[in-house]
Amino acid sequence: MLKWSVIFLMIAIIAGIFGFFNIVAAAASIAKVLFFIFLVLFVISLFTGRSRSL
Repeated sequence: MLKWSVIFLMIAIIAGIFGFFNIVAAAASIAKVLFFIFLVLFVISLFTGRSRSL
């Protein structure tokens, strides 16, 4: 049980560091950009995949 409490303490410290230095905001904006890029690539692959099978 002590092992789990130490693990959760380390996770809380790391989350606190990310929160204080606004790393979370930067990571979220990068994730949004990557999401839209992969969404566009997915839609393109759907249309090109259908034209090959016909």
